[in-house]
Amino acid sequence: MRLELVAVICLIIIVGVSVLSPKLRLATPIVLVVIGLGISIIPGVPPVHVPSEVILAGVLPPLLYSSAINLPLVDFRKNFGAISVLSVLLVIVSAFITGFLLFLILPDLDIAAAIALGAVISPTDAVAATSIGKRLGLPPRLIAVLEGESLVNDASALVLLRTAIGATAGTLALGGVGGGVVDFAYSSVAAIAIGLVIGFVTVFLRSKINDSVLTTAVSFIIPFIAYIPAEAIGASGVLSVVVAGLYTGHMGAKHFTASTRISERLNWRTIQFLLENGVFLLMGLELKDIFVAATVQSSESQNLNAVGSVVLGLGAALVLLVIRFAFVGPLLAVQQARAHRRDPGGTDAAEATGWRGGVVLSWAGMRGVVTVAAAQSLPEGTPYRNQLVLIAFTVSIVTLILQGGTLPWIIRVTRLKGIDEAADHAEFATLVDELRAAGLRVLETPEVSLPNGEVVDESVVDRVRSDADLRSESAWERAHAADAGGSAPHEQYRVLRLSVLRAERAALLDARTRGEYSSRILVRAQVMLDQEESRLQSSDGPH
Repeated sequence: MRLELVAVICLIIIVGVSVLSPKLRLATPIVLVVIGLGISIIPGVPPVHVPSEVILAGVLPPLLYSSAINLPLVDFRKNFGAISVLSVLLVIVSAFITGFLLFLILPDLDIAAAIALGAVISPTDAVAATSIGKRLGLPPRLIAVLEGESLVNDASALVLLRTAIGATAGTLALGGVGGGVVDFAYSSVAAIAIGLVIGFVTVFLRSKINDSVLTTAVSFIIPFIAYIPAEAIGASGVLSVVVAGLYTGHMGAKHFTASTRISERLNWRTIQFLLENGVFLLMGLELKDIFVAATVQSSESQNLNAVGSVVLGLGAALVLLVIRFAFVGPLLAVQQARAHRRDPGGTDAAEATGWRGGVVLSWAGMRGVVTVAAAQSLPEGTPYRNQLVLIAFTVSIVTLILQGGTLPWIIRVTRLKGIDEAADHAEFATLVDELRAAGLRVLETPEVSLPNGEVVDESVVDRVRSDADLRSESAWERAHAADAGGSAPHEQYRVLRLSVLRAERAALLDARTRGEYSSRILVRAQVMLDQEESRLQSSDGPH
C-alpha cells in the first residue's frame, strides 16, 4: 500500500475517533490503541515499525514543546515541589525497584540493563488523563501537576535510560554509581542552560518579526534547535526543549503580538493533536509484530516466552501503581500542611489536594509515547531485548486501557470537586476591573493625544471609556448570572450578535456569488466578520 494512502487513512481514523470518542465517554488515545491493534491482526496487513530515533528525535521534541508553551509558568512554579518529586524522584525509585525485580527474575540480565527497562516504563503520559480530567472538570491544580509531571519525567527517564545503557556498555566516565550521578547531573544542568539560551534568543528574534505567519513558521524549528545541540554534548535534549517551551510560553505574552500568539496557539494545538494521537494509533499497529518478535526470540533462548513477557508486564504495571500510591500519599500530606500554614482556610489551602485528589493523581499514572519509543531504543545486544520491549508495551497498553478506561469512574466515585464556575466568573470579573483601572489611567491626562500629536476628540475618549466600562459590567453580569443560575444580558447579547453575524455572512456569500465587489474587498469583509465572531466565541467563559 502506498505510503501517502496509509497517511490519509490514519488521519481519517484519528479525526473520526476524536469526534466519536467523547460521545462514547472514552479517551481518544485508548480507542486509537484498540483500533490500531485490531487493524494489525487483519490478515494481509504488513508489519508496521517506526525506528525509535524517529519518535525520540522527530516526534517527541515538538510534542513536548507544544505542551510546554501552553503550560503557564505560574502553575509550574506553584506546583514545582510536587512536580519535582513525581517527575524525578518517583521516576528514579520506580526504575530501580522494577529493574531490580526484573534482575532477580530473569537470568542473564545484568542489573544495568534491568534498570534501563525500569527507566523505560517509569515516565507517565498525561494525554489520556488530562483529556478525561478536563472533560470531567478536575481541579486546575491537579491538571497542572499531571501536565508538569509528564513534561519533566520524560527528560529524567531518558537521562536515566542513557546512563544505564552507558553502564551496560562500560562507558561511564567515573564508573559505578558516582559516574551515573555525575552523568545525570551534567545532562540536566547543561540541558536547562541550553534551553534557556535558545528560549531567550528565539523570543528576542521573533519579537522583531511583525508578520505572524513568519514568526509562527520560525517556532516550528525551535524544538529541534533546542534538542539537537543538547544531545550533541551529551545533555538531555527533551529537557532542553521543555525549558525552551516554558520560557517561550511565559515571555510570549510580553514580546509577541496578539495575532502571533493566536496563530501560534492554533497551529501548535493542531500539531500536538496529530502527533500524540498518531503515536497512540502506532502503538496499536506495532503491538502484534512486537509479540511475534518476542515469540521468535523466546523460542531461541527458551528462557522467557512471549506470554511470560506479557505476565511480567502486568506485574510491572501493578508494581508501578503501588509505588505511585506510596509516593503520592505522603507528598500530598506535606503539600496540604504547607498550604494551611501559609494561608489557613484561604484559597491556597482550599486548592491543596486532599485524599480524593490523591487517589485520582495516583490512578492517572498511565504510560504512553516515551515508553513506546524508549523501549525500542534498547541496544540490540541486550539479553531478552524483544521480550523487554514487549514488557514495556504491555505496561503501556495495560495502564492506558485499564487505568485510563476506569479513570472517569474513579473520579465519579471519589466525588472530587472540580472548578467552581461561579467563583471563576467572579475572579475573572475582578481581574477585568483591575485591567480596566490601568487602562483608563491613559485617558485621565488633560488632553489625550495620538502618537503623532493629534489631539483626540472628547467624544472619542468617552467612547473608549464606555467600551472599557461595558467589558467590566459584562464580566460582573456573567458572575452574578452564574451565581443565580440564569443567563446574563451579556450572554444574551453574545448569542444574538452571533445570529446577526451569521446573517451578515450569508449576505457576504451572496454578494460574492453576484460578483459585484472586488475580491480584495470581499476578503476584507470576511476577515472583519471572522475576527468579531472569533472574539465572541472566545468570550464564552473566562479564560
